[in-house]
Amino acid sequence: MNLRPSPYLLLTLANLFWAGNWIVGRGMRDEVPPFALSYWRWVIALACLLPLAWPYLKRDHAILVAGWRWLLLLGLLGTCLYNALTYLGLQQTEAVNGLLLNSFIPIVIVALAWGFQGKRLRPVEALGVAASFAGVLAIVVRGDPRNLLLLTLNIGDFWILLSVVAWAAYTLLLPRRPKAHPLAFLFAIALVGVIATLPFYLLEVAAGRHIHASTGAWAAIAYAGVFPAFLGFIFWNKGVEQVGASQAGLFIHLMPAFGILLAAAFLGERLAGFHLAGIALIFGGIYLTTRR
Repeated sequence: MNLRPSPYLLLTLANLFWAGNWIVGRGMRDEVPPFALSYWRWVIALACLLPLAWPYLKRDHAILVAGWRWLLLLGLLGTCLYNALTYLGLQQTEAVNGLLLNSFIPIVIVALAWGFQGKRLRPVEALGVAASFAGVLAIVVRGDPRNLLLLTLNIGDFWILLSVVAWAAYTLLLPRRPKAHPLAFLFAIALVGVIATLPFYLLEVAAGRHIHASTGAWAAIAYAGVFPAFLGFIFWNKGVEQVGASQAGLFIHLMPAFGILLAAAFLGERLAGFHLAGIALIFGGIYLTTRR
C-alpha cells in the first residue's frame, strides 16, 4: 500500500521529537558538550539513513552533484548551524528562554518571505500566527504577564536567536532543494552537517570538553540521532514540501506545548490551567491557519 500520511501529522510528530531534543539538550548539558551532541547525532542519523538512501543516492547522483550549492547552503543552515547553535545556547540559558526565542521562527519565516519573496498572509492566517504565539507566551509567563519582565537575555539567548534565523532561512529555502529523492537529499545535507561540525567538535575536545561516558549520555545522543535528526528531518522536509514554509513554520509553536506535556509525563511536573490555555491557543492558531 502506498501510504500518504497527512503533512500536518508529519509536522506535528517532527515538533514532538524536537521538543524532546530541547529537554535532552538542556538536561545533559554537563555530560555532553554542545558540538559533541550535534556531531554525533548526525553521525547516527547518517548510519540510519545510509541503507535506506543508498539506492536513491546512486540513482540521483547527477542531480545531487548539479545542485551541490543548494545542498551546501541547506546543510550549513539546517544540519550544522541550527543544531549546534541551539545546543550551544542551552549551555548558558534556561529551556524556557530558549523555547520562547525559538517560537519566533514562524514570525521570522513570514518576515523573510515578505521581505525577499513578496509573500503576504491572509488576515485569518495572521490571526492564527498571533493566537499561537499568544499561547506560547501564556505558557512561558505561567499565566502572569508580569513574569515576562523577569526574563533576561544572555549570550546563550543570542546563540539561540542566531539558530532561529538559520532554521527560518532553511525552511524558506527548502522548496528550492535539488529534486532528488527525499532520503538522498537528507543524507547529502546530513553529510554536510557532519563535515561542517567536525572542526568545532575537535576544537571542543582540544579545549578539554569531553563526553562523560554514562548510560544517560549515550541514551541522549542516541535519541537525538534517531528521532530529532533522522525521523524529525524526514517528516519536516516532507511536510514543508506539501504545505509550504509559512504554514509549516507555525507548527514550531507546538514545541513548548509538547515540552510541557513531556515534562508532566516524564519528570512528574504538574499541569496548570495556564498550560492548558496556552496549548489551546496554539492549536487554535494552527487550525485557523491550516483549515483550508
